[in-house]
Amino acid sequence: MGNVADLVQRAAESAPGKTALIAGDRELTWAELDAAVSRFAAGLRARDLAVGDRVGVLLPNGIEFVISYFALLRAGLVAMPMNVSYTAAEIEHQVSDAEAKLVIADAALAERVESVPTLEVGSAEWDKTAAATPWSEPAASADADLAVLLYTSGTTGLPKGAMLSHGALLANLEQLARIDPPVVATDDVVLLVLPLFHVYGLNAGLGMLVRAGATGVLADRFDPVDTLSLVREHDVTNIVGAPPMYVAWSLLPDLRDAFSSVRLAVSGAAPLPAAVLTRFADVTGHEIYEGYGLTETAPVLTTTLCSRVPKPGSIGRPIPGVELRLLDDSGDDADEDDPGEVVVRGPNVFAGYWPDGNGGPNPSGWFHTGDVAYADADGDLFLVDRIRELILVSGFNVYPREVEDVIAAHPDVAEVAVVGVPHPYTGETVRAFVVPREGAEVDADSVIDFAAKRLARFKCPTSIEIVSELPHSTTGKVAKGKLRSA
Repeated sequence: MGNVADLVQRAAESAPGKTALIAGDRELTWAELDAAVSRFAAGLRARDLAVGDRVGVLLPNGIEFVISYFALLRAGLVAMPMNVSYTAAEIEHQVSDAEAKLVIADAALAERVESVPTLEVGSAEWDKTAAATPWSEPAASADADLAVLLYTSGTTGLPKGAMLSHGALLANLEQLARIDPPVVATDDVVLLVLPLFHVYGLNAGLGMLVRAGATGVLADRFDPVDTLSLVREHDVTNIVGAPPMYVAWSLLPDLRDAFSSVRLAVSGAAPLPAAVLTRFADVTGHEIYEGYGLTETAPVLTTTLCSRVPKPGSIGRPIPGVELRLLDDSGDDADEDDPGEVVVRGPNVFAGYWPDGNGGPNPSGWFHTGDVAYADADGDLFLVDRIRELILVSGFNVYPREVEDVIAAHPDVAEVAVVGVPHPYTGETVRAFVVPREGAEVDADSVIDFAAKRLARFKCPTSIEIVSELPHSTTGKVAKGKLRSA
C-alpha cells in the first residue's frame, strides 16, 4: 500500500486547487499542502536525521501539525505525536524510551522538552527547515516500516509505545472506506477538533480526510459554542467526535440549526450516554454512530454504521476486514449471550510495543484487547467490562499504578489505591482512596494539588476519599472491586 504520506500527493494530483485545510483565517489547497510537506520533509532530512529515527510532535491541532506529520512520514522518519497536556516528566519518559532525536514543538510547549533538541514553530530554524528544496524522491518508507509510535498505557508499568506501520494505518483507512455510505467522501467538510496526537483524531479523522481528498476544518481545542459556530460557518458535513463533545453540544439551544449541514456524526473513544444519543436524534434528526477501537488497531474495530440500526450502548459490528471473536476464560469461543474477551485479527493490528514487539498479536495474528463484550441476538456488540484496570477519561488511557505512584510519593500518604468511576461528561474519571501516615493530617485538596504538578490534567484525581484503611485480599492485594462499589 506504500507510505501514508502518498495520500497527500494523490489528493494534490486529483484536485490541486481544492481547499484542503482551514484553520482560523488560514487556508491551504491540496497543492499547497503537498508542496509544504515536501519542503519540510527535505528540511528534516537535512538535519542529519536518518530513516527510522523517531521524532516527537508536540503541537496542538493546526496546519503545522499536519505538515510536520506527513513530512516526517514522507522522509522515512517515525512520527511520535505527544499529548500537549503532558508534564515535562511524562514527555521525558517518551523521548527517552523511544530514543527520539528531535521534538517538533509549539513555542509555548518547547520548555517542557529537556533532553533532546527541539524545532520550534515560528523560529528562524523552523523557517529554514520549511523553505528547503522540495523532496523529490519516492517516499522513503513502505508497508511494513514503522510510521507512528504512539504511547499508550498498558497493563503494567509506564505507558508503552504502540508500533503502527504504514500498512496498518492504511489498512484501517481502506477498511473504513468499504463502509456504505462512505465515512468521508471527496465533497465532505470534516471538523477536526479531536486532538491529532490521539490515534482517533490522527487516523480516523485526519487520515480519512486525506484519503478522500475532502476539506478539513481544524480547531485547536474544543469549545462548545466556538466549534458549533465552525460547523455552521463552514457547512461541516462530518463530525468525528467523542462523548464530551456531544454532551456539551446537547445543552446548547441552537443545535438543530447548526447541524443542518451535517451528513454524518460519529463518536468513539468512550461510551456515549444513551440520553445524549436520544436527545441528538430528537433535536437534530441525526443518529450518532458509535464505534470502538484501540491505539493498537489504528484504531477502528467496530461501528454501529455496520449495524442495521444504531442501538444505545452498542459499539456495533466489526468493520470490513476485521475478524473478531469473543473468548471465555478457557480461550474458547464464548457461549451465545455470554460475555467474552474481545480478540481481533486484521491488517490494521499493530506490530507490538516498542522496541521489540512484545505484547503484539500471537503467531496466528490474533490480538487480545483486554476488553470484555457480549453480542445480542442481532450480532451487535456491547462492551461490559475491561480485564485491564485502565481508566478511560475522554478516550485517553489512564493507568492507575502511574497515578498511585505519584500520590504515594506525598510525604503524608501511607497507602493509595486508584480506580475509575463513571462521569457524565468524560465517561470515566479518576478517584483515589488515600490512607494518611500515622499521625499525619491529609486533606483532599493538598493531594490533588500534589498530583497536578506531576501528572497531566486528565490523569489527576477529581475526587479523593481519605480513609483509615484499604480493603485487601488474602494475598495482600488491594481489593479494588470493593472500592468501586463503595
